Amino acid sequence: MKAVRFYTKQDVRVEDVPAPGTLGDSQVLIKPLTCGICGTDLHEFAGGPIVTPATKHKFTGAVLPQILGHEFSAEVVETGRNVSRVRKGDRISIQPLVMPLDDYYSRRGLNHLSPSMGCIGLSWAWGGMGELCVINDYNANLLPDNVTDEQGALVEPTAVALYGVDRAKVTGGSTVLVTGAGPIGALVVLVCSAVGAAKIFVSEPNANRRKHIESLGVGAVTLDPKSVDVVQHIRDNTDEGVGVDSAIECSGFEAAFNACVEAVRNHGTVVQTGLHVKKALVDPALWALKDITIEATWCYEVTMWPRVIRMISSGKLPVEKIVTGRIEPEAIVEKGFLSLLNPSGNEVKVLVNMV
Repeated sequence: MKAVRFYTKQDVRVEDVPAPGTLGDSQVLIKPLTCGICGTDLHEFAGGPIVTPATKHKFTGAVLPQILGHEFSAEVVETGRNVSRVRKGDRISIQPLVMPLDDYYSRRGLNHLSPSMGCIGLSWAWGGMGELCVINDYNANLLPDNVTDEQGALVEPTAVALYGVDRAKVTGGSTVLVTGAGPIGALVVLVCSAVGAAKIFVSEPNANRRKHIESLGVGAVTLDPKSVDVVQHIRDNTDEGVGVDSAIECSGFEAAFNACVEAVRNHGTVVQTGLHVKKALVDPALWALKDITIEATWCYEVTMWPRVIRMISSGKLPVEKIVTGRIEPEAIVEKGFLSLLNPSGNEVKVLVNMV
């Protein structure tokens, strides 16, 4: 079968690989339909291996080369004999985290924090950029008829965004700053709007991405941090100049994180959602002076899928609006990775059509 496989830095190949063999009793064989290219995939391509396993993963046993793809929808092809949640022909969205279900964290509902956690498409034998894929029964989430294959593929990054918005305590009437208008930043904007945020400011240096945020139709105010004093603008446009209630950092840059700290009001909340690839210089004394809450997030709670799917199904969360490109697997490097890594490029979210 055909699959997109990651070998090492800047080495991704579309090649033939053996199809899956016998299913485990609690496993599901699926046919991927639509798969998103994630920022994590881009990090692997640009500088990996990082989270892809160069030696056998301690829980899954996976090792490079890795079939990529952890943001995807699929159709059920076959089920193991103990699987009852889904059946052949069902359309599903995949929650890609895999882990022991009986360790310290999973027993407490914090499966995503298990030290043994692996991820389909990153540290698992299979991924969403293959013609077939094997998952566990708990990875499968049914899609209603009014949720498209593309929307189903976007549930995973939306869960990242929703987790950040939840942790930021955004609610009806909130004022929010979002730094970084990549896919997660754009989804954070849509989620903030869906939960009733009154004012959403977005700081993003890429003009094309600012235009994309404006096209979402939620009334977000876009700011270029290279030409505008973002913190001052926010003070000038919030009640009594206090700043925003919540700030969600989605770029992974030190300057953006510190701008969030400065822009949030006293006793507000700053959430770090973008991944930092190096240490940052911060000012904890300012955190204390402002009596703010700093929240760091990792992935999402694995139970979020039904909630995200319901929000999409209701029409309140039009996640498909973040998509800017659709490609075939053969174009994954040129029109996928390289296009998305271009700092002045037009792409925000690229989906790979697997059927």
